[in-house]
Amino acid sequence: MKISVLMENTALSTEFACEHGLSLHIQTKAGKILFDTGKSGSFLKNAHLLGVNLALVDLAILSHGHFDHGGGLMSFLEINRKAPIYMHEKAFGEHFSRRDQNGNGVYPIGIDPMIKLNPRVNLLKGDFSVGKGLLLFSSVPGHKFEAHSNQNLLRREEGQLVLDTFSHEQNLIINQGGKNVLISGCSHRGIINIIEQAIQLAGAPMDAVIGGFHLSSPSIGTSEPDETIEAIAKALLAWPTRYYTCHCTGLEAYEKLRILMGDQIRYIQAGAELTI
Repeated sequence: MKISVLMENTALSTEFACEHGLSLHIQTKAGKILFDTGKSGSFLKNAHLLGVNLALVDLAILSHGHFDHGGGLMSFLEINRKAPIYMHEKAFGEHFSRRDQNGNGVYPIGIDPMIKLNPRVNLLKGDFSVGKGLLLFSSVPGHKFEAHSNQNLLRREEGQLVLDTFSHEQNLIINQGGKNVLISGCSHRGIINIIEQAIQLAGAPMDAVIGGFHLSSPSIGTSEPDETIEAIAKALLAWPTRYYTCHCTGLEAYEKLRILMGDQIRYIQAGAELTI
């Protein structure tokens, strides 16, 4: 399994574009997968530099309905004429973020609702197999170590702005060659809760976990408290798993995790390639 990081907040070098967003190209025995598209079409440049032909992608997945993960969907649909797009049925809801930590004002962070009209878009609910050894799941029980910054993320419901429950968030389990790999976009439901559910569904620990852990909030410039990061690190170390994190984990939180977890965790940037 080969994973190419097409977009992330940072880049391996100035040759690659970077932005606050995430996009991964995953080459498996079941086919080529695009997981998220960043917030613009800039991931196309990085794909070209990495020799990834997006026209050959077999299926695309949107992790949740925020623009930093789905902003490049229209660009992908223009370059790829065959791949079905899998997203949660609630991904097209109206999503917002508070402008600062005092709750002053909000701004929209949803995705273009016109994408919903594309016949290749498949709206899902619950767990869904998208191919051999490929399972999408959105139901995540438990509330361990959910990010404090979730309090700044909202959705519109019956005309009112309410706290987002992230029911539109979905994660991918890839089973290949006896290995289980979990791909998560932002882990708004809490990375520990998501991993525990993945283990329950797969019947075995994850060999690798890749994605953002949502331990920072760029809109208000904060990171999760040290005690939360320490508790998450302790829980992650309990599993024989390699962790590749990025994006909404935040560099400050990552450095703290790295001190506690050593080589079991690594930060991945735009332009990086992994073989698992």
